[in-house]
Amino acid sequence: MATLEYRNLDRTAAFKKLKDLARVDLHSALTVERIAAYSMPMAAGLTFNYAARQVDEKILAVLAELAAEQQVLAKYRALAGGEIMNPGEGRMVLHHLLRGQLGKEVVSEGKNLRVFYEEQRGRFTRFAEAVHGGSIRGSTGKPFTTVVQIGIGGSDLGPRALYLALQTHAASHPGAMKMQARFISNVDPDDANETLRGLDFESSLFILVSKSGTTQETLTNRQFVLAKMRAARIPGLTPERHMIAVTSETSPMAKSKDYLDSFFIDDFIGGRYSATSAVGGVLLTLAYGSRLFEAILKGAHEADLSALEADIRKNPSLMDALIGVYERNVLAYPTTAVLPYSQALIRFPAHLQQLDMESNGKSVSRSGEPLAYATGPILFGEPGTNGQHSFYQHLHQGTDPVPLQFIGFQESQDDFDLVTEGVTSRTKLAANLAAQIVAFALGKSDANPNKGFAGNRPSSLIYGRQLTPESLGALLAHYENKVMFQGFLWNVNSFDQEGVQLGKVLTSRILKGDGLDPVIAAYAKVLGVI
Repeated sequence: MATLEYRNLDRTAAFKKLKDLARVDLHSALTVERIAAYSMPMAAGLTFNYAARQVDEKILAVLAELAAEQQVLAKYRALAGGEIMNPGEGRMVLHHLLRGQLGKEVVSEGKNLRVFYEEQRGRFTRFAEAVHGGSIRGSTGKPFTTVVQIGIGGSDLGPRALYLALQTHAASHPGAMKMQARFISNVDPDDANETLRGLDFESSLFILVSKSGTTQETLTNRQFVLAKMRAARIPGLTPERHMIAVTSETSPMAKSKDYLDSFFIDDFIGGRYSATSAVGGVLLTLAYGSRLFEAILKGAHEADLSALEADIRKNPSLMDALIGVYERNVLAYPTTAVLPYSQALIRFPAHLQQLDMESNGKSVSRSGEPLAYATGPILFGEPGTNGQHSFYQHLHQGTDPVPLQFIGFQESQDDFDLVTEGVTSRTKLAANLAAQIVAFALGKSDANPNKGFAGNRPSSLIYGRQLTPESLGALLAHYENKVMFQGFLWNVNSFDQEGVQLGKVLTSRILKGDGLDPVIAAYAKVLGVI
């Protein structure tokens, strides 16, 4: 293997060439032929179409040069093979290994980590089957019918997004819906109170998710739930017999008598990359069964394999990443939006916000050198058609173009639909999506400037027949790999999150009243903390 070199984007020959190339005008570039040509298959039957992005053959050729110059595929293989790719914390990065082997065996302290991850999946699969079969019940003898995940950040966003994405799919397949799920994440007591309202504690199982076992919000919410359960004064109810933990083997939560059982992850799985670990797997297997979770892993692994393809025209994650860097650093677009035309993906943009902005929201290189160029964009999103009646006005006629990432499907997850005005609701949804892509790209001239649309606003489209567990896993992995590739291109560490830590330290200081700065004290006072 060639020696890996880590250089800043602005020190590459390809980036200098990119800045000198002519810009693409979508008004003239977007044609029927281009829509067919600028399209490539993805994993699990999905397709990535980038015809409405502002690239052409010359730009794509130089983007391929940039990928080679920054050794992005070699770095991906090194990551998958267990090299230290999180230099800030001196750790391996192994979320791909949760889904399948991509390279050589990865061993840490004598432990084969692929075997370890599979062992944990086997353990929580057997636990879920025992819950579904009734051999594991609540402390008063009632079977568990509801599972409540208590976690924050990556312990909530990814698992919640995946659960909601497959709720209708599971309900539409007999026997797939095993348990209902609820979530508590915010330390705001209104969150926990609302989640617990009307909940039958006797038939509820709580999952505490904290890799360190010390997450303040999660432990506070655990105590909140315990207090509510005890206050209910239900004869025979033992709250601890209704709680399981997902944590590391070295955390205070591991193998504690305060939990019915514990399932393990390790420091090589970052929170925002943990949805396919026990963090998401325990919840999804309890809610939907092991087959559905295994299908998510299958789709994700297929996407991981496609991300190894050397030709950027056959590697959708890399193509998406490269075009995104071009938009950020040459076209100078500071924002991007993920717009799924699927209500099932209602929380998917929120998950991608953390994935992208926590990973690549960095201003120094992997070696700590200040960067002279922009890195990760601001990301937001909302399902269509809701977003059309909210922020699309800005997207169409605002002063700043925003690259758009559309996601759509040809079929709904539920068979029932209604024909009105001669067409189904699903057809209306798809028509709206097609119309928006063209409207953003081509715009409209009008004698009244207020009714004019400038157009030339770029977008991509990921589409498939239907949102299934396999295609959901592929979609998840596509974005994880896109973020990884962009981190390599920008030469940042996409796998730590030091920006989260300062606020935690100051919060602890406020709560302890420990040597408060006058400014912190003033804000704490107006908010009723002191």
